[in-house]
Amino acid sequence: MGSLEIIRGDITRQEVDAIVNAANSSLLGGGGVDGAIHAAGGPDILAECRMLRRDRLPHGLPAGQAIATGAGRLPARWVIHAVGPVHSPSDDRTHLLESAYRSSLDVAAELGAESVAFPAISAGAYGWPKESAAFVAVSSVADRLDDFELVRFVLFSDELHELFHRAASELL
Repeated sequence: MGSLEIIRGDITRQEVDAIVNAANSSLLGGGGVDGAIHAAGGPDILAECRMLRRDRLPHGLPAGQAIATGAGRLPARWVIHAVGPVHSPSDDRTHLLESAYRSSLDVAAELGAESVAFPAISAGAYGWPKESAAFVAVSSVADRLDDFELVRFVLFSDELHELFHRAASELL
């Protein structure tokens, strides 16, 4: 069985095969994790994203889906861009958040990645409630741990770190 790690840290510094970017549908950079990955990875990531938009995704990448590029100057080999949903109190979009994680793992498996690092998708600017984000994330990857040597959640706050640990202790 692969291992699950939950750490507090900087996803751009993870020495894993693939890091997941909490991207927006444009794939052209943004704030938060997305901005940090583009800044640390350099212009090659944006250039590949522009090619994807031109050649395969003229309308952008829909919420719940994922696609890979190279990692530029990052220590990882690939960046998997996953679009999470914007939280809505009136429309249950949990299936899209689950799909963002599962699609990322599908892409990682297709690439041959053995280690994957995730941020807390949709838990920042997209407003997903943090406790729910943690439970959805952990439950979405739990049944795929055997497919990888390591799945790591890299969280930017003490609060998220604690919530992901709580979710893992209750779900695994």
